[in-house]
Amino acid sequence: MSDVLAQLATILAQRKQDADPESSYVASLHHKGLNKILEKVGEEANETIIAAKDAQHSGDNSDVIYETADLWFHSLVMLSELGANSDDVLTELARRFNLSGLEEKASRNK
Repeated sequence: MSDVLAQLATILAQRKQDADPESSYVASLHHKGLNKILEKVGEEANETIIAAKDAQHSGDNSDVIYETADLWFHSLVMLSELGANSDDVLTELARRFNLSGLEEKASRNK
């Protein structure tokens, strides 16, 4: 699955540099700047939360999966805007293997 993230990172980088904001959603977000991208991340996070609550009651995960994909996508656009990508996140997640979540959290509070 990391191939999908790598392909998406490549496309996001291309759209950031080469695409016309009039014809590319990603280019339009980059053109509008970080605050607009962060607004979209927040919007998608809220929609994901609502979909998860609905899924808990309905037993149908299709909407929460859809909204999570939107959240991930916009988070990747945010990372692209900041000069980072999914590899950076995957590296951080790999660093956390064999590290208790409680230990990791405690290390950030020092």
